[in-house]
Amino acid sequence: MVAGLTRSERQLALVILTLLGLAGLAMAAAGRGDLMGAHGFVVLVFTIAVAWLVMAGFYAPEPGEERLARYYDDPTKAGIVLTMGWAVFGMFFGVWVSALLAWPELTFVDQAWASFGRMRPVHTTGVIFGFGGNALIATSFHVLQRTSRARLPDQLSPWFVLIGYNLFCVLAVTGYFMGVTQSKEYAEPEWYADIWLVVVWVVYFLIYIRTLQRRQEPHIYVANWYYMAFILVVAVLHIVNNLALPISLSAARSYPIYSGVQDAMVQWWYGHNAVAFFLTAGFLGMMYYYMPKRADRPIFSYRLSIISFWGITFFYMWAGSHHLHYTALPQWVQTLGMTFSIMLLVPSWSSAGNALATLNGAWHKVRDDATLRFMMVAAVFYGISTFEGSFMAIRSVNSLSHYTDWTVGHVHAGALGWVAMITFGSIYALVPWMWKRKTMYSPRLVEAHFWLALTGTIVYVFAMWNSGIIQGLMWRTYAESGTLAYSFIDSLVAMHPYYIARTVGGLFFLAGASVGAFNVAMTIRAARSETVQGSAADVPATAAVQPGE
Repeated sequence: MVAGLTRSERQLALVILTLLGLAGLAMAAAGRGDLMGAHGFVVLVFTIAVAWLVMAGFYAPEPGEERLARYYDDPTKAGIVLTMGWAVFGMFFGVWVSALLAWPELTFVDQAWASFGRMRPVHTTGVIFGFGGNALIATSFHVLQRTSRARLPDQLSPWFVLIGYNLFCVLAVTGYFMGVTQSKEYAEPEWYADIWLVVVWVVYFLIYIRTLQRRQEPHIYVANWYYMAFILVVAVLHIVNNLALPISLSAARSYPIYSGVQDAMVQWWYGHNAVAFFLTAGFLGMMYYYMPKRADRPIFSYRLSIISFWGITFFYMWAGSHHLHYTALPQWVQTLGMTFSIMLLVPSWSSAGNALATLNGAWHKVRDDATLRFMMVAAVFYGISTFEGSFMAIRSVNSLSHYTDWTVGHVHAGALGWVAMITFGSIYALVPWMWKRKTMYSPRLVEAHFWLALTGTIVYVFAMWNSGIIQGLMWRTYAESGTLAYSFIDSLVAMHPYYIARTVGGLFFLAGASVGAFNVAMTIRAARSETVQGSAADVPATAAVQPGE
C-alpha cells in the first residue's frame, strides 16, 4: 500500500489524515453528551490506525518511473478483500434479523443495539454499500485502466476514495448500533457522514474523468458508460435526497428540508434510482467486462448494449413514484411512475438477453466453469427481477403486493440472484489475475459456493413469494358480514413457516459467502509464496490491448 506511493504522496496522505483527525477531535469535543461525540472518536481512531500504516512505510524505497508502465492495481486488491469482509459481515446480520422474525427471542434482552430496528439497517448498509460499493470501486478501477489502456492518474486518490468510502460505511454502521439515523430508506446516515461521502464521491468522479482524458484507446468501452452513470447519478441522488438542516453543528440530528408527500416522493425517487444506478448500472458495467472476458467471447451486440444503456438511464429516472401507489401522491404522478416502470422492461431485458446471447458457443464453459456459471445465473436473475419489478409496478398488481413479503422476495431476487452472483463471479475471475495465479486456491470451493448461493437464493425468494401472495390475499379477504375474514395476527401465524424457510435460505447464502471469503484469503496467501507468470492482469499500460480486454 504505502510502498507504491511517492514520497510527496505519502506526505500529502499524512496531511489529509491530520486534517481528518482534527475534524474527528472537533466532533468529539463539540459533541460531548451527544452521539456525535462518539462518532468523533470513531473518526479519530480510524484516522490514527491509517496514519500508523502510512508512517510504518513512510521511509520505504520510493517507486521508480517504471511504475508508470504498469497498471496500478493495489487499490483493487484491497477493495476485493474489503468486499468479501463486508459480505460476511452484512449477510451475518441479515440472517440474524431474518431469524428474529421467526424467533423474536433470539436477541439480547435490554440491549438496544441488538433490536431489529437497529440491526436491519446494519444489514442493508453492510450488504449494499459495504459489499456492493467496495466491489464496484475495486472493479471499476480495474476495468477503467484495461479498457482505456491508461494508468490511474496518481496513486493517492484511489486510496483516498477506497479508505474514505469505508470510513463512511463504518460511521453508518456504528451509528445504527447507537441509534443515529435520519430514518430514510437506504439513506440512514446523518448529515456529517453524508457530507463526507460527497467529498469522497467527487474525488472518485474526478479519477474517472482524469483517466479517460489520458486514455490511449480512442473508444470508451461500454462498461465505462455504466460505471460513469453509476458514479454521476448516485452523486445527484445522494445530495438531493439528503438535503437537511442539522439542529446543531454539535448534534447528530437533522431534519430534511422536505415535508409530507414531497419528502416521500424525493425519498422514493432516490430509493428506486439507488436500485437503478447503484445496484443495476454499476453491476451491468461489471457484467459487460467480466462475462465476455471469462467466456472468451465478444459481446453478442455492442450496439444493443448502448441502446440498453440509454433506455435504462432515461426510463429509470421517472419510475420511483410506483412505490407510492394508493397514497396522497397525485394520481397522475403514480401513473407516470407505473408507465415508465413497464417501459423499463425493454432496456432491462435487452441487457439480460445480450448477456445470455454472448454465451452462444461457450455453453460448454458454463457447464464446466463455476465462475462463468455465477455470471450466467446473475443474467437470468436480472431478467427475472426486472420483469417482476415492471409487473409489480402495475397499480392493480401493486394493490396485492405492496407492504407484503412479495416485495421482499423481489428485492432479494435482485440482490442475491443478480448483484451478489455477478459480484462473486467477477471476483473469482479477478482474484487469480490480480495475484498472478492460474486458478483460485480451490476450484471445488468455487463450485460449492455456487451451489450454496443458488440454493439459498431459490429457497429465500420462493419463500417470500409464497408468503407475500398469501399475505396479500388474507388482508383483502372479507367475510359475508363485510368485515375482514382474517386478523393481522392470523396472517402473521400463517407466515411463520415461510420466515423459517427464509432464514434457512439466508444461512445457505451466508455459508457460501464464508466459503468464498476463505477461498479468496487462501488464494492471496498462496500467492505470497508462488508466482505464476502470464496473468491477464499483468498486461502493461502501454501494450496494445483490445477495447474489451
